[in-house]
Amino acid sequence: MTAETDTPRTAGSCCSSTGSCDDGAAGARAGVTTVYEVKGMTCGHCEGAVSEEISGIEGVTSVKAEASSGRVTVVSTAPLSEDAVRAAVDEAGYELVGRA
Repeated sequence: MTAETDTPRTAGSCCSSTGSCDDGAAGARAGVTTVYEVKGMTCGHCEGAVSEEISGIEGVTSVKAEASSGRVTVVSTAPLSEDAVRAAVDEAGYELVGRA
């Protein structure tokens, strides 16, 4: 065995003591994931407009809009008010159908 494999991993290290490259911190900061259905998105421009408006809601950390499915996946630090999401989608020029 080499000294490298015998050396215990420290917190914040690239790899954990189990050999995983995840120290578990990523799961702790993942937040709340909610998928919404949005009507009217047809292209990348639509995806960008919806993503930009939803990203402006306080607590939102990630937005992924998919025109092909009409779904928008939002990750936030806490559950979002559906009214806030609806207002953002309306501002972008689309219609929030609801949670998918």
